[in-house]
Amino acid sequence: MVDIADIAARLDAAARDARAIPQITGQEGELALNDAYDIQRAVIDHRLARGATLVGVKMGFTSEAKMVQMGLKDQIWGRLTSDMVVADGGVLDRTRFIHPRVEPEVAVRLKAPLTGTVNYDGALAAVDAVAPALEVIDSRYENFRFALGDVVADNASSSAFVVGPWLPAETDLADVAMEMSVDGTVVERGSSDAILGDPIRSLIAAARLAGAGGLTLQPGWTVMLGGATAAAAIGSARLVSLDAGRLGRVGFTIAGGAA
Repeated sequence: MVDIADIAARLDAAARDARAIPQITGQEGELALNDAYDIQRAVIDHRLARGATLVGVKMGFTSEAKMVQMGLKDQIWGRLTSDMVVADGGVLDRTRFIHPRVEPEVAVRLKAPLTGTVNYDGALAAVDAVAPALEVIDSRYENFRFALGDVVADNASSSAFVVGPWLPAETDLADVAMEMSVDGTVVERGSSDAILGDPIRSLIAAARLAGAGGLTLQPGWTVMLGGATAAAAIGSARLVSLDAGRLGRVGFTIAGGAA
């Protein structure tokens, strides 16, 4: 039997204290996916009990090449809470994180609920606005090493997110060139098409997967649709920015020391 509450408490403490813990797999056997999502929900419950609110979801493993590499047939998802929000142009406190990385993404804001099986037109009709975004991921496990169950339990490594200016829902998300810079140096280039070939396909997957977990995506929520490139380590950097072509720009500065 997996002790859901105990593992969740350990992961929550690791995030609050910015101290890595050994991965669960290997210590206590492989985590089944349903147990891992139960742990994730329990971890988020700790945050909600401290006053945070749910503000959306994030998608992971949205690169088809990455799925093949990991031997996966589906994406994973995590929850976004209000204490993860960093304003565009705002400051990220480096001391809150263990070994943070950042990746360029596309975000959507919803105007209608989404859950379960939805088609492309139905997903599009639920979108209120779109924006360029940056997600900070930070595994709570030592050396950023984990198995599938571990990362799902750890809220898919999601730690903070920054959303740029919102644009009209009808803005074309296809083949948007994305260029992410750290301290003024371009570190990753890619395209929005790397997100399942079309970012709206990721929104469809988010509705299906979250719905299977008993969660309906709510109006006003943000959905982070997945990385357009590999993630880059933040290290001792002081400025991260994303030029997302017709979607615009988004960025943040970093305060605090490096790991």
